[in-house]
Amino acid sequence: MNRARDIYPPDRVSLREVGLRDGLQMVRRFPATAAKVEWLRREHAAGVRHFELGSFLPANRMPQFADIRELIAEAARLPGAHSAALALNERGLRDALETGPGEIVCVVSATEAHSQANMRRTRAAAIELVARAAELAGESARRPIVNVGIAMAFGCSITGAVAPAEVLRLAEACLKAGADMVSVADTVGYGAPAQVAAMCREIGALCGDAPFVVHLHDTRGLGLANAAAALDAGCRILDGSLCGLGGCPFAPGATGNVVFEDLVYLCERQGFATGIALDRLVAVREIAAAEMPDEPLHGAIARAGPPSLPDWRA
Repeated sequence: MNRARDIYPPDRVSLREVGLRDGLQMVRRFPATAAKVEWLRREHAAGVRHFELGSFLPANRMPQFADIRELIAEAARLPGAHSAALALNERGLRDALETGPGEIVCVVSATEAHSQANMRRTRAAAIELVARAAELAGESARRPIVNVGIAMAFGCSITGAVAPAEVLRLAEACLKAGADMVSVADTVGYGAPAQVAAMCREIGALCGDAPFVVHLHDTRGLGLANAAAALDAGCRILDGSLCGLGGCPFAPGATGNVVFEDLVYLCERQGFATGIALDRLVAVREIAAAEMPDEPLHGAIARAGPPSLPDWRA
């Protein structure tokens, strides 16, 4: 049985909050470590259990992730919390294994052009890192799972359309290299609901008992529609970020990830229990507002609130 299924049970929806990683990678000003810890604790108290906490990159390049070790240590103290972190090269991989997140995330681009622009390596070399991550994770006492995010899976801002068959080929190569699970990422917000649903059906058939994640951006306003389509097509793991924070250097004008609070509301209204208290989650936005006053914060539920209605199925 695939080890990742213990962390992401197939019979329920799991939501990964990526605000402390993807949400901070493009900000001009980022929260202090104490504020990040409070963000993590309050989201956990609201019922969030899956957190992507940063990237193992040199602090002089990405200072917003300099405290990733403290955040992973804090997550380890929270009952039931599962931490994930990106490792984009061999050094980052070794740092991750030494620090001990529950999940190591590698990245493989769907196009060669984006792979070179984003990571300065070929896709073949990126898959070699996946194999190395799987090997070292298997030898580690903590045995973290290895998740591979396939960037630009629904279209590339450099080369244009991406064939679904190419995404499936890369996903299969990553699984054969030893990855426990894969993610398909709409990195620049090109995806549409029918396209996302078709990808979910195909990637689900390919993965078998291995979980898969759909990572969506709301660049063109289709983020929640795409999330609903993914759920309908069998996806049970979705990413979002608090306040819809996030961005990508290859997506000019991007508004960020799908708003995590709105994603929780969507899942609950569609009949998928998340275990997350929406009112307590929305309150965590106070931290982002105070620590990053110049960043636009998105969210329909934060603006309008959930309706005071009984469950429509009652």
